Amino acid sequence: MAKFFRILSIDGGGIRGIIPAQILVTLEAILKETSGDPSARLGDFFDLLAGTSTGGILTCIYLCPQPDNPSRPRFSAEEAVELYFERGDEIFHIPVWHRVKSGGGVLDEKYPAAGLEAALHDYLGDLRLSDLIKPCLITAYDIKRRCAFFFTQHDARQKPSRNFLLREVARATAAAPTFFECANVKSETQVTYPMVDGGVFANNPAMCAYAEARTIGARPTAKDMVILSLGTGQVETPYYYDQAKDWGAVQWIRPLLDIMMSGVSETVDYQLRQMFAAVGAPHQYLRLQAHLHPEKPPWTTPNFPT
Repeated sequence: MAKFFRILSIDGGGIRGIIPAQILVTLEAILKETSGDPSARLGDFFDLLAGTSTGGILTCIYLCPQPDNPSRPRFSAEEAVELYFERGDEIFHIPVWHRVKSGGGVLDEKYPAAGLEAALHDYLGDLRLSDLIKPCLITAYDIKRRCAFFFTQHDARQKPSRNFLLREVARATAAAPTFFECANVKSETQVTYPMVDGGVFANNPAMCAYAEARTIGARPTAKDMVILSLGTGQVETPYYYDQAKDWGAVQWIRPLLDIMMSGVSETVDYQLRQMFAAVGAPHQYLRLQAHLHPEKPPWTTPNFPT
C-alpha cells in the first residue's frame, strides 16, 4: 500500500476553533484505538500541519515536543481544546478602563493582548519554531514589508533568520486587526517583523500547505497526498439587495470582510477539489466545514477574531 504525504490544515475563526479542535479530539481517539497505541498523538499521523490564526495556535500546540523526549508530541488533542474552555474568558476579558480607552473597540483594539499572551506563554513557554516535532506552515502578514509571511519549522531549523519564539509565532498569526494589536515578533537574528493575522489573505491555508508540501522531501504531487482541511464553521448571514443597494463605505465594511473571508476559503476548497479530481484522486482530499446559524445563542462566548 502506497504511503501518502499527509496534511492537516486548520482554518482561522477565533473561538470557533473549538469546532476543529473537538473534531480532532475524536480523530485522535480513533487513531489511538486503530493503532493500539494509547500514547498516540495527532502529530504522529501527519507529515505537515498548517494553520491560520486559531488554526495556527492549534498547530503550535499539537506539534510541541515533550520536555524529556523532543521527538514526541507533548499535548493531546483533549489538552489542546482546553485552551478555549479554560482560557477563553481570560483571553477575551475587556477591563472597564480598556473599554473606555478604546471607545468600545473603535479607537483602539477591542481586546487587550495580555490574556492571549499569558495563555500562549503557559502553553508554549520558551520553545522556538525549530523545536516543533514536524514540518508546519503558519500564516501571518508583514504590514511593514507588505507581504505574506509563512512560519515554517523546516526553514527555522536551517536558517536562524527564520526562527522565532513559538509563542510569538502564535501571537502573530492571531493578531486580528481591530481585535488585538498587531504583533512585533523578533527572529533569532534580532530582526523585527510587525505582523497581523494570516486570515487577511489565507483564512483557509490548505492551498498554501499543498504548495509547501511540494518543496519538502520527495516533492509529492496531489496524487501522492491526502489532505484533511478543517473549517471553523461558516456563518451564513444573508445580505439582501434592498438593503445593500444603498450602502456606503461604512455600511459595507463588515459585510465586505465577511464576504471576502468566506469567499477566499471557498475558492481554496474549489481549487483543491478540482486538482485532486484531475489526478483521479478526489477521495484524497476532505474538507469539513459546518454551516452555522447567523443568530447568536445567549450562551456563546464573545467572538474570537479570525
